[in-house]
Amino acid sequence: MEDDAPVIYGLEFQARALTPQTAETDAIRFLVGTQSLKYDNQVHVIDFDDENNIISKTVLLHQAGEIWHISASPADRGVLATCYSQAADSKVVTCAAVWRMPAELEPGGQESPEDAASPAHALELLCLLEPAARGSTACVTWEPAGDGKRVVSLADSHILLWDLEGSSSQATLASSASLEGKGQLKFTTGRWSPHHNCSQVATANDTAIRGWDTRTMSQIYCIESAHGQLVRDLDFNPNKQYYLASCGDDCKVKFWDTRNVAEPVKTLEEHSHWVWNVRYNHSHDQLVLTGSSDSRVILSNMVSISSEPFGHLVDDDDLSDQEERRLEEKSQEPPQDSVIATYEEHEDSVYAVDWSSADPWLFASLSYDGRLVINRVPRALKYHILL
Repeated sequence: MEDDAPVIYGLEFQARALTPQTAETDAIRFLVGTQSLKYDNQVHVIDFDDENNIISKTVLLHQAGEIWHISASPADRGVLATCYSQAADSKVVTCAAVWRMPAELEPGGQESPEDAASPAHALELLCLLEPAARGSTACVTWEPAGDGKRVVSLADSHILLWDLEGSSSQATLASSASLEGKGQLKFTTGRWSPHHNCSQVATANDTAIRGWDTRTMSQIYCIESAHGQLVRDLDFNPNKQYYLASCGDDCKVKFWDTRNVAEPVKTLEEHSHWVWNVRYNHSHDQLVLTGSSDSRVILSNMVSISSEPFGHLVDDDDLSDQEERRLEEKSQEPPQDSVIATYEEHEDSVYAVDWSSADPWLFASLSYDGRLVINRVPRALKYHILL
């Protein structure tokens, strides 16, 4: 099989929630949450065998409701958080909870996609992240470099910092803050920064992006009209501590330096509909993934604003005269940002894209019709970055 060929897996339900299993750095594993009104919802644990291009799955029952957001613990492979909708007092609210996969179940390998008849295991509820105000929770984000004991949830206009105690079986509200202003302000998404000793969280509400200090729960920066319409997603550059990417309903992807938020550093306008997701590659931050309701996934090379705009720095002593001349010529040319590839395997809105936590050259995308596609960075570009 051709090395760059996509691998496609179909879920029987609609789906919009995807995350890599962050604590798993050996196996290529993604978690997908379904959205079904009629049937019990599920979390599909998708294992990808890179050598044989084979997907295997494990299905876990999530009977609490439709899954709108899913995130995995950075420290414990068996723990995940979901935001799911539930009817309460004749209205639908989105709740958040922390779950554990069954202990006897080491995901992947034992069940092939044809084995649909085998019984599904249920997720074990560890604790609910219930705000006192009973607002709807938009997302749960884990402390990136932590021990999996601190999470932030965004419920309506509240940002809530939780301490998970024991074996994550109890959540204690450590501190909180609220959006203040006119109208009904609601958070849409948030992301915990891996920099600054994990003391900063970025959130989006309507067209604004805000930075928060988790130690004081105070606002540290605000980009008032970051996008022309609703901001859908955020991500931090893993190697440049002040750089943040955002995307939204104005079809744009913007890159910000949080020290000077008057103007974006760079803007991409490659999508023709709402952009739902933006993700930096964890190792090579010039690689940026975006997914949109135009059914396309775009992989961009944002080399000019990356941590290595001129490639790897090489020791002069190791170069021949010819290589040195070539390197000098190359360094005089400004690095060119470009679209590396546009992936069109989806036929419905792409609600989620994410990189594998085990293989930096592999990523997954999920469209609403339940189609999960696993793709690789083109081999030529991979070698260009590495060599």
